[in-house]
Amino acid sequence: MTSIATAQSETTATDRLLILITVGTATMLYGVSMTIVNVALPQLQGAMSATQDEVSWVVTLNIIATAIGTPLTGWFAIRIGRRALLIYSIVGFSISTLLCGTADSLEALLVYRVAQGALGAPLVPLAQAIVLDTYPRWQHAFANGILGLAAVVGPAIAPSIGGYLSEVFNWRWVFYLIVPLCVFALLGALRFIHDIEREQAIRFNISGFLLFSVILAAIQLIVDRGEQLDWFDSYLFIGLVMVLITATYLFLVNSFFSENPFINPNLFTNRNYVIGLLLVGVYGMLNFTPLVVLPPLLQNAKGYPDSLIGTILAMRGVGLIIGFYTASQMGRFDPRVGMTLGLACMGVSGWAISQLGLSFAPWHVGWPSVIQGIGCGLMWTPLSVVTFSTLPTRLFPDGSALFHLIRNFGSSVFIALSIITLTRTAKIHYAESSGSISEFNEILLLDSVTGLWSFQNSSGVAALQGEFSRQSLMVGYDNAFLLYAIVCLITLPFILFVRYKR
Repeated sequence: MTSIATAQSETTATDRLLILITVGTATMLYGVSMTIVNVALPQLQGAMSATQDEVSWVVTLNIIATAIGTPLTGWFAIRIGRRALLIYSIVGFSISTLLCGTADSLEALLVYRVAQGALGAPLVPLAQAIVLDTYPRWQHAFANGILGLAAVVGPAIAPSIGGYLSEVFNWRWVFYLIVPLCVFALLGALRFIHDIEREQAIRFNISGFLLFSVILAAIQLIVDRGEQLDWFDSYLFIGLVMVLITATYLFLVNSFFSENPFINPNLFTNRNYVIGLLLVGVYGMLNFTPLVVLPPLLQNAKGYPDSLIGTILAMRGVGLIIGFYTASQMGRFDPRVGMTLGLACMGVSGWAISQLGLSFAPWHVGWPSVIQGIGCGLMWTPLSVVTFSTLPTRLFPDGSALFHLIRNFGSSVFIALSIITLTRTAKIHYAESSGSISEFNEILLLDSVTGLWSFQNSSGVAALQGEFSRQSLMVGYDNAFLLYAIVCLITLPFILFVRYKR
């Protein structure tokens, strides 16, 4: 092992580039595993005989596992070294990804997705740390730019490829496609990644970690299962709330009275950082939710094939590339401008989709997806800058871990809220509108109006009921994206609280 300064002086430009390609591939793995699976959600729903709420756990549990595993990265890196941790993470991620492709039940798939998220959690923070230690400070902007490009390009093109493979073969190939990337990243890590001098080992606050994990799990279960459990009419739901309150109280006591708290309380004395946590939580909510909600909408409402769904999701990736490039050219502007434009773009995209009826064409979803991607790209870079702009350097490791954790957890919670909004409002609309279905309604007795709908036979009644269900479901999807737009609007004023000094 060598020191950072010695490693930088002894590493040639070619070696640095090879290291950058290696960790860039590792960074790409997590993003690809998130976006490519969403294309196959409708097919998974049918193959696993699951409801939309149940199949959404394929994404949600993966994000939760990543959120819980992210804060452990620093401690493991100190204990076993960055190189070893990176190799173990890639191997574990590869095995769990392969197992996802072989799953024969939804329960098995969920277990493998949890393993995939937990084992892949160190990939992104490790990649960034290795790049910053490998390149001198004056080249950090270049290295981070390439790393960010790798994180964007993979998820941008993965949905279209995954959609084609799942349509031609089946959903399992969206997981098998990731395995060659894992092999490439592993070979690069074995050959080009080297350890530098380790920091002094720190004591890990296991009780704080366990309590924090219980808090995250309880919040997710409350949001995700509240509707099914009928909220406070269920003793199980009340029990979950009590567990959340108790775990939160014990965690706060642990944080303020422990010599080595799991989350450093000093982080919350910095105004920009606290506002940044709020905004990155919203960013996480807005970033991944369309990837979960859109595929079932496109298949259930319009019957689009997986390849077309993948193409529409890939349009969001094109928007991400445009947004990141634009953000890189806005460095001389106040970062609050980029964040405001980003939130506005995402709000417009949510509003546009919320106005759709069942007669929409692919382009009516495609252009809002591009705008949504542009908004995510515009917001991320300035948000990262202002969050850490006034934070003391000694708090960077703790601050970075919590920053990424809040982003991931925001995604999982808002996905659950969107599914609740979708299913509940669809049921309400169906109950209200189906009351007009009656043989005493003279309009429904006219052949020119009803077409296949009829009260004369079971197939005609089933067709009428199916149409009402389809219309109600579309209302649910519209309301989910309306909620998306409202969150953007509510969040905009908080950007004014950010302090910025040129």
